[in-house]
Amino acid sequence: MDHIAGVRCTVCGRVMPYREQMTCPHCGEKGILDILFDYDYIKKGFTKKSLADNHDNSMFRYAPLMPVQPRDFSRFLRVGWTPLYPSNKLGAELGIKALYIKDDGLNPTASLKDRASAVAVAKALELGYDTIACSSTGNAASSLAGNAARMGVKAVIFVPERAPEGKVAQLMIFGAKVISVQGNYRETFELSRAAIDKYGYYNRNAGINPTLTEGKKTVALEIAEQLGWSVTDWVAVSVGDGCTIGGVYNGFHDLYELGFIERIPKILGVQSTGCCPFVDAARENRDLIPAEENTLADSIAVGVPRNPKKALRAVSASNGAWIAVSDDDILAAMGILGRSEGVFGEPAGVTASAGVMKAVQQGIIKPNETVTTISTGSGLKDVKNALRAAGRPHKCAPSIEALEASGII
Repeated sequence: MDHIAGVRCTVCGRVMPYREQMTCPHCGEKGILDILFDYDYIKKGFTKKSLADNHDNSMFRYAPLMPVQPRDFSRFLRVGWTPLYPSNKLGAELGIKALYIKDDGLNPTASLKDRASAVAVAKALELGYDTIACSSTGNAASSLAGNAARMGVKAVIFVPERAPEGKVAQLMIFGAKVISVQGNYRETFELSRAAIDKYGYYNRNAGINPTLTEGKKTVALEIAEQLGWSVTDWVAVSVGDGCTIGGVYNGFHDLYELGFIERIPKILGVQSTGCCPFVDAARENRDLIPAEENTLADSIAVGVPRNPKKALRAVSASNGAWIAVSDDDILAAMGILGRSEGVFGEPAGVTASAGVMKAVQQGIIKPNETVTTISTGSGLKDVKNALRAAGRPHKCAPSIEALEASGII
């Protein structure tokens, strides 16, 4: 892979030749790797014009910036190139210059995690694996199951028993082997790791596998391209393990190094107050410590993030900020985003938008600034909490007289 210059450990800083490895051999599991790209080499064939001429409206239009071998990606599920909506109402109501909403809930299995799973399946096929495994609170699992099914790869999924039924249903429909672990996400992850080691599955755990961050970063590449390479002042991201926000920064960093954009946007990392190890660490200026997983936003309920270095770097290197919002704020954001913009996000999916609203209130985001918020998953993933946010329908007898008498209309 001539476009890859090597890998660098996020803990010890060692730079090593690129090979198929998960973590730093010197630092063990905590030694998460960055994949380093040769931008001078990439510039020879990857330009704004080449993208403008590229009619592959999927994440694989950015394959020259991903650690995968060239292949025919048309057989894969069409992941990416999700809409970036300019806000019709919410931005004005917040009093900011402009607001854009990236709706990644419109990916094939209805979440941003399809981006990581698609590149995981591509890499597993490239390396000759027939089975991929991961632990997940739901979205990573369903995305892996769907993308693997499409390409004829077996999937083994470990989910905590609290995973929403809608997500578990996707796993079963896609034919994955699903293990519902009687424990929390931390225990679920440990069991998946043990099984991967014992049975030799390809590891799709995004906190460990550096390839997957490079799939997630395509959301940032799309945002920049869809904005005509003039990025907003802020980009807001919901944060759990830290892989997604790390990928968002990587994507903008790549584009900056290539000269496609003039600056990297400030990144707003948003967590729930019920599970906010990053926010607590930033507020108290200390290292991360394990946190309770006490939030309805299950996709970001990660008490022990596996990718802390990349997440912390994303905010600090972009001069961004961390913020936490309550579950009530998240439920309110579900309704506001739906009513004002027609975007139906699950709790974790709208957490970034809830964070934008709070950041505006606190003066972190200024009135003259522009913002992109990423909605990472569809509200259909978690109908139970959607009904909590929206309420129940009005009941009425089947007559116009009853309708008039009810006062509903």
